[in-house]
Amino acid sequence: MTPQLQNQHQNLVSHPVYNRLTTINNIKTFMSYHVFAVWDFMSLLKALQRDITGMQLPWTSSKYNPELVRLVNEIVLAEESDLDQNGVACSHFELYLRAMDELGADRSLIDDFLLDFELAKLPKELQVVLAFNLNTAFNGKAHEVAAAFFFGREKLIPEMFESIVRVMKRENLHCPTLLYYLERHIEIDAEEHGPKAQQCLIELTDTPDKSQQAIEVATKSLQMRDKLWNFIESQLS
Repeated sequence: MTPQLQNQHQNLVSHPVYNRLTTINNIKTFMSYHVFAVWDFMSLLKALQRDITGMQLPWTSSKYNPELVRLVNEIVLAEESDLDQNGVACSHFELYLRAMDELGADRSLIDDFLLDFELAKLPKELQVVLAFNLNTAFNGKAHEVAAAFFFGREKLIPEMFESIVRVMKRENLHCPTLLYYLERHIEIDAEEHGPKAQQCLIELTDTPDKSQQAIEVATKSLQMRDKLWNFIESQLS
């Protein structure tokens, strides 16, 4: 990690938005916007699966190392069909929606967006963030997608979610499904998905040019997360 990326990372894991999550109302507001990051995460992941595992028809073997193919498929397995707190198969996105329902968070923005994927329906800050992540998923090279996925998501999430969990527990906020979602991601992203995503990025950045392109996308990804957090903070009461 470059010094610039390290600084960006540290600024994000200590962002002031976390300490604002001291009331149920603020958590509801946070979730109504953060859910878009939960959603577009899957587009980055599915782009990696598309590029690395070989999803075209008729099927042919992937050109990548089978270990790399396995790493990506293992992450997809958990994200699309992990077990919820009751041991029932559930995607992480669906689990997050359940947590929103449990708290009574407003789902109208995400539900309306998923009908037609019209970015124009969203606040401008969200439009910019989603446009970057979706463009990376649709048009980025495999190593660029992997950079956004690792630096902008898997490396960042454990420390970021730990900050949120500390505040929730300190304030004794009762949000069992959200707490399960956060703690599950702290566990699997720190111990499994983070190292796998890092290994994926290492294998894909096999030239100096690819490494530089990956750094540029990683830098932009962290800027986008900062933009999202700043926007959400501005919406909190």
